[in-house]
Amino acid sequence: MAEKKTTSYPKEKINILFLENISDKAVNHFKESGYSNVKKLGGALSEEELIKAVKDVHLLGIRSKTQITENVLKAATKLQAIGCFCIGVNQVDLKSARKHGVAVFNAPYSNTRSVAELVMGASVMLIRKIVDKNKAAHEGTWMKDAKGSYELRGKTLGIIGYGNIGSQVSVLAEAFGMKVIFYDVVTKLPLGNAVAKKTLKDVVSQADVITLHVPETAQTKNLINKSVLKHFKKGAILLNYARGEVVDLDALAKALEDGTVGGAGIDVYPWEPEKNGDTFTTPLQNLSNVILTPHIGGSTEEAQQNIGEDVSNKLFQYLEMGGTTGSHTVPSLSLPPQEGTHRILHIHNNVPGVLSEINTQLSNHKINILSQYLKTNDEIGYVVLDVDKKLSAQAFQLLKEVKETIKVRMLY
Repeated sequence: MAEKKTTSYPKEKINILFLENISDKAVNHFKESGYSNVKKLGGALSEEELIKAVKDVHLLGIRSKTQITENVLKAATKLQAIGCFCIGVNQVDLKSARKHGVAVFNAPYSNTRSVAELVMGASVMLIRKIVDKNKAAHEGTWMKDAKGSYELRGKTLGIIGYGNIGSQVSVLAEAFGMKVIFYDVVTKLPLGNAVAKKTLKDVVSQADVITLHVPETAQTKNLINKSVLKHFKKGAILLNYARGEVVDLDALAKALEDGTVGGAGIDVYPWEPEKNGDTFTTPLQNLSNVILTPHIGGSTEEAQQNIGEDVSNKLFQYLEMGGTTGSHTVPSLSLPPQEGTHRILHIHNNVPGVLSEINTQLSNHKINILSQYLKTNDEIGYVVLDVDKKLSAQAFQLLKEVKETIKVRMLY
């Protein structure tokens, strides 16, 4: 059983909603800590459904399908934090979340191994042309042929984006005996014998297998396009287990058909169905030596358990301690407990004079601040105050009246 913290609010009145079949690790974490109102749903919700569902929710857990818009955040008047049980946070309107003082957390490292292993598995399948041989065998045709099938050993892997996943792929590839080259817009320390290249063209023109591990931004949209594909080493394999907008799929389909690209493994798409069983189409269907998977790069039991534990820990720390380590919206603070006090959280617009007004108001009413923490980002400031228990109710009311206040919460 997890240690139960003393809070100033009844835990049974805290409403927690988890969507998209989030791991039971997260559910159990809160239930074992005394939070009884935890609801888990199997799928995503539309904006209209979300607006109704989040009215009285304090903590919301989602994965990649659920879109948190300005309208949803306006309706979620009690919402304290959102946990994205996945790598990215692009499904959340972060600017609006900041404006409403909602902390947003994710798990940027928890499924890196799952993605890295799948990249290496797909590399073996594609370089050996297993996809075509498997299809033929299922159709009753015997295709025992070594022509065009190769080992990974001695081949060159080109990694575009040398972050958490790309660097782990690098280590696994060297264990296969591959040479590793990579390109990243930020200078990165190579692992093992990997070699950094100066341009994207340098990588794609030299690599036998190219794997993408970049975020979805305006700069990476259609990063792999018609002009870039022309520089590919003839017959090279392309893998995209990153983001759907990174590859121009029509251009890739043409390159596969004319033999410029020898094979592809694609897990993410510009458009993806809302739920299992929905119709799905892509220009890459029915092409030779292509592996298509339904956005499952991080979908392993181990990864989902790790993500469930990681994000639920962050949500729990924010709810019970005010800690915001890993938040994308509220400035990051890691706070020790303070005995014999009540803790108040104050989120405000980051403009000059707010902290001064907080201290002046409390000082004028002879309220002693036993400890104080402040952290800001470009848009908001986050103040945590530990005050005398006897005067905490008065302090709470005074802080609500401070100009530029977004949200105030009595923690314990």
